[in-house]
Amino acid sequence: MTKINNILKNQLDQIKKDGTFKNERIIQTPQETEINVLGKTVINFCANNYLGLSNNVDIKKAAIEAIDEWGFGLSSVRFICGTQTIHKKLEQKVSEFHGKEDTILYSSCFDANGGLFETILSKEDAVFSDELNHASIIDGIRLCKAEKNRYRHADMGHLEELLQKSTARLKLIATDGVFSMDGVVAPLKEIVALAKKYDAMIMVDDCHATGFLGKEGKGSADYHNVLDDIDIITSTFGKALGGASGGFISSSKEIVQTLRQKSRPYLFSNSLAPALVAASIKVFDMIQNDFSYKKNLEKNTMYFREKIKEYGFDIKGTDHPIVPIMIYDAKKAVKMSEELLKKNIYVIAFSYPVVGKDQARIRVQLSAEHTQEQLDHALSAFCDIGRILNII
Repeated sequence: MTKINNILKNQLDQIKKDGTFKNERIIQTPQETEINVLGKTVINFCANNYLGLSNNVDIKKAAIEAIDEWGFGLSSVRFICGTQTIHKKLEQKVSEFHGKEDTILYSSCFDANGGLFETILSKEDAVFSDELNHASIIDGIRLCKAEKNRYRHADMGHLEELLQKSTARLKLIATDGVFSMDGVVAPLKEIVALAKKYDAMIMVDDCHATGFLGKEGKGSADYHNVLDDIDIITSTFGKALGGASGGFISSSKEIVQTLRQKSRPYLFSNSLAPALVAASIKVFDMIQNDFSYKKNLEKNTMYFREKIKEYGFDIKGTDHPIVPIMIYDAKKAVKMSEELLKKNIYVIAFSYPVVGKDQARIRVQLSAEHTQEQLDHALSAFCDIGRILNII
């Protein structure tokens, strides 16, 4: 072990030297808009808790009741003895929500994306992936035997050029619904038009959209009013939908049945725990009957985006609760996050290689649960520190 430990130690030392070492800050309270980090109370602006449901009383109650009724875990995979009636109920809920024929549950959306492409595509087929897609899409595509094409980010001209050249049996365009570093929604209307023109299918990863984006909160395709034109939707229960874990794929019954037969992360991973399943069912019941969570999030998003621009900051994206505040200089971005923490604002700085060179930023993520007072405190802190650091 000495040899590998020495090799890895040198690598870790280099990561620290490069300033990209990831320290895990320990939260000492439940996930909410106000949390305790190392004994200090801070306002949390870096969680995916978009609808503010991570510590919701009704969702916790549903999870507790499920443990009493269904047990703690299944100790099995789905096709052996790991499917309960609540698993089928959740799959039906998700299918109805997205207007798809069927849904399959995974341990995470990373697993869903990892098990999708290899299962449904062969060497006769081709996949076309946005260059800024999530790592799980990239890794999933690597596992399949299909011809691999990468188009420039949201560049429809480049995508059409690649589609036009392809003679593949099946063509699948794969894209994030929302690109998490930029808060930018994929141009799905244009992608749909190209898919129809070149007889291609569309797969959308909607992890940063399900539950709140669009007229009915059904995601990026709902936002663009093209939900019926998307062939495959992958997403997670681990962000807006309660914030725990678990993922899914919604699609045609043939695609989902094929995934149940052949998708390795599904076949060889334990079933989702009953508490998680029941809580996720409760989430769908809540958000389909009560749009107040979504409306609060939209109000907070619009308010913060407008104010931060008024103060002179450069931001990316529109409409989305991911608000990348562009600092450009990596050292300044880190310094700003450190100074904000002193003012009880918890945000993270991102720089190369997570984002492009000279594209360093502070990524703010808004929640339906953020209060007006919390937003104003954050905006004031950004303004004060931005002026001190000559950012604005």
